[in-house]
Amino acid sequence: MGSVVHSNKEYVCVMQLHAPVEEERLREVLESFTGRIYQRPPVRSSVKRSLRVKRIDEIELIEYTGRYALLRVACEAGTYMRKLCWDVGLVLGVGAHMRELRRTRTGPFHEDRNLVRLQDVAEALYRLREEGKDDLLRRVVLPGEFSICHLPKVVVRDTAVESIVHGASLAVPGVARLHEGIKPGDTVALLTLKGELIALATAEMSSERVMEERRGIAFKPKRVVMEPGLYPRAWKRKAREGGGGEA
Repeated sequence: MGSVVHSNKEYVCVMQLHAPVEEERLREVLESFTGRIYQRPPVRSSVKRSLRVKRIDEIELIEYTGRYALLRVACEAGTYMRKLCWDVGLVLGVGAHMRELRRTRTGPFHEDRNLVRLQDVAEALYRLREEGKDDLLRRVVLPGEFSICHLPKVVVRDTAVESIVHGASLAVPGVARLHEGIKPGDTVALLTLKGELIALATAEMSSERVMEERRGIAFKPKRVVMEPGLYPRAWKRKAREGGGGEA
């Protein structure tokens, strides 16, 4: 889902320098690229080549041979590694390009912890179909709620769940509890009291204001995940006939 695609990323890449430089100088330049940087997407890209501001959280020089640098980069979604390598080479004055690239993390999914191979999925399905056992399948197929681990959470009262599933906004009375630090415009995950994912929503109020107010729209759904009919309807007939409404 979009919350994963647009979440922070981590890469391991090989940068080839066109001429050797001192390791200390390379480390200095890499350090200068952490934080907010300007980046224009490369010529061969799927987006408009306009100057953008992106965030580099960390650049680790894992190994350096004088011409090849093995890097681990943690960054904001939409950051181009091949452009980063080119820019580093430009600042060094020797030129550089990306030789190899592997994405190791997207949001809460990391290759060392919760990613599996297609072979693992095939074996789990075979065991389920031939032996009737789902133990392997439970290891390789994670609950959908795992995909929103990195998002702030809002727990919704049971009486408001079905209204949200039908597209209604979540009003303050329907909030049971929520994370601190939510700001207007933030994407949040709406969960039932049981921890089931209802929808992704956009915050209309801050956490502090939600706790202070007694009414008003707090969150507007942007993508509903839960199927209708799992929770009882509790909205008024007038709101139903008017379409949408609030929960």
